[in-house]
Amino acid sequence: MKKIPWSLLICTTLLWGSCKDYYDVNADPVTYGETYFKAALHKDRAVYSPGDQVKLSLDSKIDPQELTVCYTHLGEVLKEEKLTGSSWTWTAPSDDFKGYLIYVYKSSDPQKKALYSMAIDVSSEWTKFPRYGFVSSYGRLSPEIIQRNIENLSRFHINGVQFYDWKYYHQKPLAGTPENPAESWPDLIGRINYKATVAGYIQAAHDKGMKAMFYNLLFGALSNAAGDGVREEWYLFKDADRNEKDVHPLDAPFRSSIYLTNPANTEWQNYLHKRHQEVYDVFDFDGFHIDQLGNRGTVYDYDGQEVDLAQAYGPFIESTVATFPDKYHVMNSVAQYGQESPIATSDVDFLYTEVWDPFNSFNDLVGIIHDNYRYSGYEKNSVLAAYMNYGRSNQPGFVNEPGILLTNAVIFANGGAHLEIGEHYLTNEYFPNNNLQLRGTTKDKLITYYDFMVGYQNLLRDGGEAFEPAVEAQNDDVAVVNGTAVQGNITSYGRRFSNRDVVHLVNFNNTSTMEWRDSNGTQREPNTVTDVSLRIPVSKTVRKVWMASPDIAAGAPIELPVEQQGNTLTVSLPSLQYWDMLVIEY
Repeated sequence: MKKIPWSLLICTTLLWGSCKDYYDVNADPVTYGETYFKAALHKDRAVYSPGDQVKLSLDSKIDPQELTVCYTHLGEVLKEEKLTGSSWTWTAPSDDFKGYLIYVYKSSDPQKKALYSMAIDVSSEWTKFPRYGFVSSYGRLSPEIIQRNIENLSRFHINGVQFYDWKYYHQKPLAGTPENPAESWPDLIGRINYKATVAGYIQAAHDKGMKAMFYNLLFGALSNAAGDGVREEWYLFKDADRNEKDVHPLDAPFRSSIYLTNPANTEWQNYLHKRHQEVYDVFDFDGFHIDQLGNRGTVYDYDGQEVDLAQAYGPFIESTVATFPDKYHVMNSVAQYGQESPIATSDVDFLYTEVWDPFNSFNDLVGIIHDNYRYSGYEKNSVLAAYMNYGRSNQPGFVNEPGILLTNAVIFANGGAHLEIGEHYLTNEYFPNNNLQLRGTTKDKLITYYDFMVGYQNLLRDGGEAFEPAVEAQNDDVAVVNGTAVQGNITSYGRRFSNRDVVHLVNFNNTSTMEWRDSNGTQREPNTVTDVSLRIPVSKTVRKVWMASPDIAAGAPIELPVEQQGNTLTVSLPSLQYWDMLVIEY
């Protein structure tokens, strides 16, 4: 949760007419029908365990006759078979934590050009390669709507779902009692949430192999908290004399401001653990998404002692994990507050950063991902809550495609994942805000990016060492900058493994801004360059070079001719639009 007044959220999400217009809504109206998209390939789950039967299907409008399906892992063909119908099964290999890309081509095509593709994640534990999505509205939804929304998340390979604002009160998230839970309750802003909807989403997520994480602050109490047993001695104060509690002010229609407790206070910890046990007694949640509010400045405990708030997160996390050792835990780091210590070194299962000022550039995104990996001893992968087109989220319209594809190219190429997929596309820290929609054509491309991230996850998010590959372009009209995003140029990012080097090329040619957020939706599509000749230094004899791109041939691997002279490799890319991945094998 961003460290800004929630009154601004009301302005931008509920009362648009009284707020500043960031763009001409009439220039980008939502035309129903433009958002429709149905993927060509489908699977029955978001993720699989080794040896599982994977149920696959082709859209009913596509004739399976004369089509062949090809199964690949990191550029190697594992199996090919002609399709005899629109549905079939594949037995997942026995190796754990692997990504596979399958694609379909015409059996008569000697080039085997991929027509449609899809990834398969075979991982027994979701936190190895976390891909976080969300749900945020819990009205009286039919099972069909719930299933449709979860099916969409599954096609994006989302393996963990954050249940945002599902709760009753922060200090008492369960409405009613475990013995007699309420069938419905108002949330913080007064929306009516339904028990059947929350439970239905959890079950639907589990049916697809996803984990369900409930959302709550680690230190939030509303104005009625005393009646629920919250004591004055547990709060944080803005002064040593206890004249003013630390408060996150919320204006109407929110039902209360949020008053902050001391997360290091053991009595508060024990109180909240009991309340969370009530949640687990009623709902089959898999874990706790721990939220914070960023840097609160100088704060004091009840006894007038200054509290290092970031360090106070440590004992709270430790106590929570010890109380619920069989549950998952992840904590939001608002603009990296508390991330290096104690969050990254705690027992959270992966790292999560909500990206705000001053982390505004593409280079800042790369820095966060690399820092998080280093902070965790090179063990935990990251998810970034990075809200695209933020300045436009106060009015209806469409998400700007070049902005999200370019930002995802940078995040994915550097080993991160992006929190953006839910019942709608996420462009605001108030998750129910659904003003900006995905066009069907954009959704098509975005799914391909997610297929790419999963299909090649062992090159993107599975160890290796980041390095600057010292790429040189031989084309007069192309410039490559290594490791740093520079407007008008191509940037290379490298990851080195024992038997291969991976070089990512991201195209910033023609960009209108180098701020990842593309706040007002003005980012331009990069100019596609073709026949890009590159010289790359290598230290061994090259066995094979291949490339893959979410922008070319549905992400399928393409072997490339190369020339090696001594320690210099020369290779030509057929084209580069947003992002190409070049794999050099030794």
